[in-house]
Amino acid sequence: MSPRGVPTPVIDGAIWLLFFALLVPAGVVGWVIGHSGSKTAATTSVASTAPAAAVSAPVASGAHIFVQFACAQCHGPQGGGGVSPDVPALTNVAQSLTPAQLRRIIDHGLGASANPTKPYMPVWGAVISQTQVNDLVSYIRAGLPVVPTAAAPIVPGNQGAAVAGSVLYVKDGCINCHGPNGLGGVPNPLSPDKTIPPLSGQDFRKEFNTDQKIIDVIRSGSVIGKAPIVSMPHWGGIIPQDQLKALAAYIKTLK
Repeated sequence: MSPRGVPTPVIDGAIWLLFFALLVPAGVVGWVIGHSGSKTAATTSVASTAPAAAVSAPVASGAHIFVQFACAQCHGPQGGGGVSPDVPALTNVAQSLTPAQLRRIIDHGLGASANPTKPYMPVWGAVISQTQVNDLVSYIRAGLPVVPTAAAPIVPGNQGAAVAGSVLYVKDGCINCHGPNGLGGVPNPLSPDKTIPPLSGQDFRKEFNTDQKIIDVIRSGSVIGKAPIVSMPHWGGIIPQDQLKALAAYIKTLK
């Protein structure tokens, strides 16, 4: 018992209740302050990496293929056009073309025989798989939505023409047909050697022995024909002169 006759356990309990009454609000305030900052940071982090819109796996795959095979270089980002008056935008084709028509154009190309002096849709049937074509069609018919992870590489500046050219070689899709480091080997069933030619080796160096000859063939394209012949795209009016020079500088560094 306490001196005033109040049981000691009661006093002890009252003291502990008062202690917790003071401690808990302070702890709650501290927790709120501490966690509000972390919650804000977490929310910011999620927002910065979240996709612009949820898309299906085939549509996301199609967006990456669209970038990988340099479709955007001619048809514009998200197929919005504006690159060349000779190349249409793709934003309305889902309404005007059926999936079968889109697949046929991707596989067999378009415009090469009509006017080979203008940019034309190359033949992709021997290069792109049917699964990839289907994903491209899914992406186009979905309205070519933004997929943040499907982005072309940034071409570096002030690091020399050959460095810029090495990135353009990937960005413009040259690597998909002529292979890494220009080694070739991609199939082209009806060509004389059954493959797309390399951009390296003595034969190439002998035929294209100046920068201008390399630039000219990039501008004009080559091997005009119907599928399964893979045609070199006509890049005139698509790739600007400074980038053509950078590509030539890079190609000259190959084995």
